[in-house]
Amino acid sequence: MRHRLIAGLAVATALLASGCTWVHMAPGAREVRVIPAGGPPTGCEKRGEIAVSVKDSIAFYERNDLRVREELETLARNEGPGLDADTIQPLAPPLQGEQRFAGYHCGATMPVPSAAAPAQAEPRGAAQTFPIGG
Repeated sequence: MRHRLIAGLAVATALLASGCTWVHMAPGAREVRVIPAGGPPTGCEKRGEIAVSVKDSIAFYERNDLRVREELETLARNEGPGLDADTIQPLAPPLQGEQRFAGYHCGATMPVPSAAAPAQAEPRGAAQTFPIGG
């Protein structure tokens, strides 16, 4: 009976925790912009690479993919000020709770993807979204 209670509590804790954000924005991280993957932005100086990781599963429970991505991005933004990077860009999609980002210092200019970046055709009138903060 006691083992069932402990197992039940562990499952309930995992399910509740999966809905919570474990990663919080550090001071200065809100000012770090996130640009889409692609070629390096023009007019920016590369400051380094950032490797981040979070738990993508707890025991047998797979965490929500969107939540994992948000936490990885927040962790990368948290590292930006330490590199004097005001812009980060994912280098690859997340894999098993890990992701790498490039950090850039672009200053006041809005980073523009380089011409070497593959162009993505968008239908006329399509909206483009970017993260604004967490």
